[in-house]
Amino acid sequence: MKIGIFDSGVGGLIITKTIRELMPEYDYVYLGDTKRVPYGDKSHDTILKFTKEAMNYFFQKENCAIVIIACNTVSARALKKIQQEYSSKKLKDRKVLGVLIPTAEIAVDYKKIGILATLGTVNSNTFLKEIKKLNDNVTVFQNPAPMLVPLIEEGVNLKLIKPILLEYLNPLLKKNIDTLILGCTHYPILKKEIKKIMGKNIEIISQDEIIPKKLKEYLKIHPEINKKISKKRSIKISVTDYTPNVNRLVKKWFSASQKVHLVNL
Repeated sequence: MKIGIFDSGVGGLIITKTIRELMPEYDYVYLGDTKRVPYGDKSHDTILKFTKEAMNYFFQKENCAIVIIACNTVSARALKKIQQEYSSKKLKDRKVLGVLIPTAEIAVDYKKIGILATLGTVNSNTFLKEIKKLNDNVTVFQNPAPMLVPLIEEGVNLKLIKPILLEYLNPLLKKNIDTLILGCTHYPILKKEIKKIMGKNIEIISQDEIIPKKLKEYLKIHPEINKKISKKRSIKISVTDYTPNVNRLVKKWFSASQKVHLVNL
């Protein structure tokens, strides 16, 4: 059995890369729904439908023991229903985990937090609710960045993206935040550019640095899941549509010989 990692597009590839760097011994399957990205502007029902199709792929075709939903929009809007559905069916021994709550757990030690995320994640208020559950004294500001995911998917020149980043980040800077959560797994690709804009005094919480450690901790306290996962150091990367940027990032972050598989959900 394998570890599955799911994202709406290429953003989850950076999460997959950092998870493998920390735990290279496991077998992984990645799926990016590049045909239907972005998810941030989709309806709740559509996101749930797409996520169910992805879970069927992981559990029925790839025999995954656990799936990490490396998409904050899905984690915010569909994760609970997906978990409930699988816990009540014959696949109840399989696990589905999100990235949003582990990120919120890290954030509670700060006082004024800014969240940059997709429109769907911001409108769900899930980050806000989860942080407030853990520490009601934290002040949270959110700002949607609807253009970032499509631009990242296209592989836009990073120099050209600076004015757009400024438009999205300035409202949070004006709130005098001490911490910024990159609330989309695409955004770590722009981490250097974001850090330059935010300055040295603002902490950046990036999920490519958080999720690998959280997954390792989870597997340590759940040996019944850990022992099911095969350890042959393999990875399969699948997408629903070939794009130039997918091939570029796979070669950059994995290897020049890494194959990219096309799947239909």
